[in-house]
Amino acid sequence: MTTPAGTATTTTTVAGPTATLGSPARLADDTAQGKTTISASVVQKIAGIAAREISGVYAMGGGVSRAFGAIRERIPGGGTGTGVTNISGVQVEVGEKQAAIDLDLVVEYGASIVDLARAVRRNVIAAVEAMTGLEVIEVNIAVNDIHLPELDDGTEVPLAPAAARVE
Repeated sequence: MTTPAGTATTTTTVAGPTATLGSPARLADDTAQGKTTISASVVQKIAGIAAREISGVYAMGGGVSRAFGAIRERIPGGGTGTGVTNISGVQVEVGEKQAAIDLDLVVEYGASIVDLARAVRRNVIAAVEAMTGLEVIEVNIAVNDIHLPELDDGTEVPLAPAAARVE
């Protein structure tokens, strides 16, 4: 349609919701009633709990971070509930609408690491998106160790001496 010269036209755009069904809401929900923001420590806790829910995940974090975590828990006031945001084995980067999560796992011996990583990733994404409304753009998983059930009693599994390769 053409408009004759000298005739003014007015275009009105009505903005509606742009989110599709099933897509997460914004983290910073800025409305006339107020604004909602979610701390990175909240996302860390949700991701850590969701990862531990998967059968085959023995622990979170590398050996050093697990050792420091065990020491921190023995110190009065050093455990959870004191604003500690460094959850062992979980690092997050949280933006206004998105989150990226890095997990360090120790898996049970015998578990399929590929299948376990898929299940952990799926569960973490579902939990974080459902509870926070953030879009999880990536979940990176590093498997740092394998737990052997024989080591639960504190004794080491004796290893057979290696056969000499040269005589």
